[in-house]
Amino acid sequence: MVRRSANSSAPDPAATTAAGLDDLLESSGRIRANIEQVIEGKPDAVRLALVVLLAEGHLLIEDVPGVGKTMLAKALARSIDCTVRRIQFTPDLLPSDVTGVSVYNQETREFEFKPGAVFANLVVGDEINRASPKTQSALLEAMEERQVTVDGVTYVLETPFMVIATQNPIEMEGTYPLPEAQRDRFTARVSMGYPSAAAELDMLDTHGGTDPLDDLDPVADALEVRKLIEVVRTVHVSTEVKKYVVDLATATRQAPELRLGASPRATLQLLRAARAQAALDGRDYVLPDDVQALAGPVLAHRLLPTAEAQVARRTPEAVVADLVARVPLTDPGPPARRR
Repeated sequence: MVRRSANSSAPDPAATTAAGLDDLLESSGRIRANIEQVIEGKPDAVRLALVVLLAEGHLLIEDVPGVGKTMLAKALARSIDCTVRRIQFTPDLLPSDVTGVSVYNQETREFEFKPGAVFANLVVGDEINRASPKTQSALLEAMEERQVTVDGVTYVLETPFMVIATQNPIEMEGTYPLPEAQRDRFTARVSMGYPSAAAELDMLDTHGGTDPLDDLDPVADALEVRKLIEVVRTVHVSTEVKKYVVDLATATRQAPELRLGASPRATLQLLRAARAQAALDGRDYVLPDDVQALAGPVLAHRLLPTAEAQVARRTPEAVVADLVARVPLTDPGPPARRR
């Protein structure tokens, strides 16, 4: 029997995590820089998209027409060398177009499954609220359980799997509002907003003659993204920070201005997003600042205000901001808590 010396012990987990974080920072920096070649002057929106990707979530991009919603989704998709499918949601789109359908093969005399557009690593859903509720619901199982069931047979979706959907909240003609169950499956919602004058001027130069997406090459692949997701899973969250996340979610359920608060799924996704936020900052532990920075994007789109709050023009974003300011936080102590 060979005895192990003290110097030949197992690798130090802290050193392994530090190396993983270095790789994550390098890879995420490449992806971010690639996207920002196309998306001018929107670093916060690009960072949130990366946070959702590393948190194994889904992103809802909601804003007025023409501000780059689809461009952000396509730029992220083109920056990663993986399977990408785009779904243009229209009123006549069928659930089978999304999930797939079983077709009878006369040669083999058996039914063959033809995968739908949801079978990809990155699924770009453009104008998701233009499809009927029946078609929208075809995404529910895929987004939550990362699988699709057709004719009693379940097909598992590959990792990473991310849905990036866009919608226009202003135009109501010919649209179907997303139900609460659908909105709750999106990890975060981001609004692009109008660009600054300088960014819009640069856009006229870069986008005026050619489509910048044509020159965008992948800078990562699906395997690399899977490794980054594994690194994010190792980010430490203290008991105090976990309690703070739960207290925030509980406060939304008790707020008199809201008739629907955050679900337990929202609590879990806020924690996952906070882990990704910490990792992108080069830390292997979550701070309360990470939770507070993401509370609005992760929670607000899931909340329903009361009629009185709507009359007073109190938005869910404003309610969440007030709760973040009011909910007390127990001091988590120093970050050196790893075993």
